[in-house]
Amino acid sequence: MEQISASKCFGGRQLRYLHQSAALGCEMTFSVFLPPQAEEGKVPLVYWLSGLTCTDENFVIKSGAQRYAAELGLAIVTPDTSPRGEGVPDDPDADYDFGLGAGFYVNATEEPWNTHYRMYDYIVDELPRLVEAEFPVDSNRVCLSGHSMGGHGALIVALKNPGRFKSVTAFAPICSPANCPWGHKALGNYLGAQRERWREYDAVELLALSSERLPVLIDQGGADNFLEEQLKTPLLQQACVDHDYPMTIRMQEGYDHSYFFIASFIGEHLAFHAGCLD
Repeated sequence: MEQISASKCFGGRQLRYLHQSAALGCEMTFSVFLPPQAEEGKVPLVYWLSGLTCTDENFVIKSGAQRYAAELGLAIVTPDTSPRGEGVPDDPDADYDFGLGAGFYVNATEEPWNTHYRMYDYIVDELPRLVEAEFPVDSNRVCLSGHSMGGHGALIVALKNPGRFKSVTAFAPICSPANCPWGHKALGNYLGAQRERWREYDAVELLALSSERLPVLIDQGGADNFLEEQLKTPLLQQACVDHDYPMTIRMQEGYDHSYFFIASFIGEHLAFHAGCLD
């Protein structure tokens, strides 16, 4: 693991690292914010999963999360959104919604994607092992957050790993990729045409199988131009009713899909996580 940047930030440290990933078969970067409390001992940890086109740096630079994380004593780890580098296949049409920057947090089963596009394993197994070995974080107090594709990732990772996380929050998550164009393209290519496989990575479908009732907070912008076609928030709201899952899903009128939306409410999301740790 190689440190490629380090900056003091709100009394803590904003760090960035490069490492070789066995799960993805390429070099990967990730960012870590360590609050000032990490100088005294282990701190709780929030994983942030970003959306389409993002790297590990978008959230770090645009969200303003470090101020709140420093006050609350939370570390934040932000991975990249897909494998990268020479030999990693990309969308043949170079579109933004598939391939590089669009790993969808699944384990691909179809060629040529299955060699590198195993983001689920990376997020659930490889990266946590590395982070817990190298940084002063408490592996028993871990939370998940994400935006859009990353909101989808946060929801499915939590639902598929009961007992692992204390809480989940999401901004404008892709709630049901099995029922939207982004999901059809990504899951169809990564997992193949058999829709039964898609259900394993669809939060609406996984909700029906969940025995755990995690604290969940979701914010969705009312002026988000992706809301109706891609995000499918009403499907998740109905699934919560059908399966008695007490999520808090808030519609924030006038907000769009951008990082301005995230910056407006990230403090509330981190405070939500902090309140779920005891």
